Amino acid sequence: MRYISTRGEAPALGFEDVLLTGLATDGGLYVPESLPHFSLEEIRSWRGLSYSELAFNVMHPFVDDAIPADDFRKMLDETYSVFSHQAVAPLVQLDSNEWVMELFRGPTLAFKDFALQLLGRLLDYVLEKRKQHVVIMGATSGDTGSAAIEGCRRCEHVDIFILHPHERVSEVQRRQMTTVTGDNIHNIAVRGNFDDCQRMVKESFGNQSFLGGKTQLAAVNSINWARIMAQIVYYFQASLALGGPDRSMAFSVPTGNFGDIFAGYLAKKMGLPISQLVIATNRNDILHRFMSGNKYEQHQLEHTLSPSMDIMVSSNFERLLFDLHGRDGQAVKTLLENATKGPVSIEDYRWKHARKLFDSDAVDDKATCDTIREIQEKNEYLLDPHTAIGVRAARNCRRDSSVPMITLGTAHPAKFPDAIAESGVSVKPELPAHMADLFEREERYTVLDNNIAGVQEFITKHWKNA
Repeated sequence: MRYISTRGEAPALGFEDVLLTGLATDGGLYVPESLPHFSLEEIRSWRGLSYSELAFNVMHPFVDDAIPADDFRKMLDETYSVFSHQAVAPLVQLDSNEWVMELFRGPTLAFKDFALQLLGRLLDYVLEKRKQHVVIMGATSGDTGSAAIEGCRRCEHVDIFILHPHERVSEVQRRQMTTVTGDNIHNIAVRGNFDDCQRMVKESFGNQSFLGGKTQLAAVNSINWARIMAQIVYYFQASLALGGPDRSMAFSVPTGNFGDIFAGYLAKKMGLPISQLVIATNRNDILHRFMSGNKYEQHQLEHTLSPSMDIMVSSNFERLLFDLHGRDGQAVKTLLENATKGPVSIEDYRWKHARKLFDSDAVDDKATCDTIREIQEKNEYLLDPHTAIGVRAARNCRRDSSVPMITLGTAHPAKFPDAIAESGVSVKPELPAHMADLFEREERYTVLDNNIAGVQEFITKHWKNA
């Protein structure tokens, strides 16, 4: 399996190099040169498999011979054994043909654990094999940071630097990052928003000279292909649990950076019958504005009750644009360069092609709270604000009530107590036992100005071989 850049000017790489590289040298994102495709008969034969067995079948073609099959199976068994539910990604029914898939049963209570618990093991394996050290640099709107730290903190060959927007993540999200001890873990609170943090990460990957050639950066954000690869699996899992592949499924996905829903798009291209993908956003609705009106335009970022989706520059959207433009890297590069100067659109026929699969909705804070309260009253089931946005968008955009609609439950409600309180429900979400003392643990983080030079200087001073 070879991987190519969405901007067409970087060399094709194998899985190991893509794992360590993150952003391509031309500024693009890596995607597989070709996708594996599974027949309905093959998918049907996977019914009854454990989650880790299914994950092996779906992901192994992407890894190919970079990791021996037995070693990869062992990684997957270890990755998903730490989840708190035997099904790993259990389904909860809300209505006659409406479901929530709980993707928050991992160590940090968010869907990011599915990929980042695996990514840590992949990095450890490849870096040990190469006797190489890397610096992980990542940006988080809330959940990626804690999942990355938890997944990679035991890696012997990495230093971890996670940037989060100062005072713009929930307290639980912040403490999950800043209370983890380890000499190789560094949390940076940037006086800015998530897009500022993400921009610094991308610029640093584009020019790593500040590291003096002594090490290289590795990505944990969803620009890293391994993140997308791992998220494809639970679409297959949900489908198989509800009668797939002999019936089609619809999914509603709370998304800011477009990675989680892009994984669903890939699952469909790999042979899984999916009739609809709903892009569920909050007031930071650049994806909704594009999908509903073919206009890609950045607005001022707003702070909401769903902070993990407070994103205006959706990195993984570039991967979809690459496909919509017939994998023409130059066309994608030109389009995104123009998008930094003002609103852009794509050719109408390309946009209409995307609309065959995708719908979208933007849900404000009031509607989010209303949904949390409604589901609690009718189902005695508590949603976090991001999942509530997914449920509301699913109901607003649903095309066919006979098709099962599955909302991806992206986080545990205990991570967002302020949003739960604002919704007016009487239930207070409790942290699970392994996090019961979270508010008593000592925090460690550094607040820095929204300045890339200062952030890079901090990294060069604090990685272990500096």
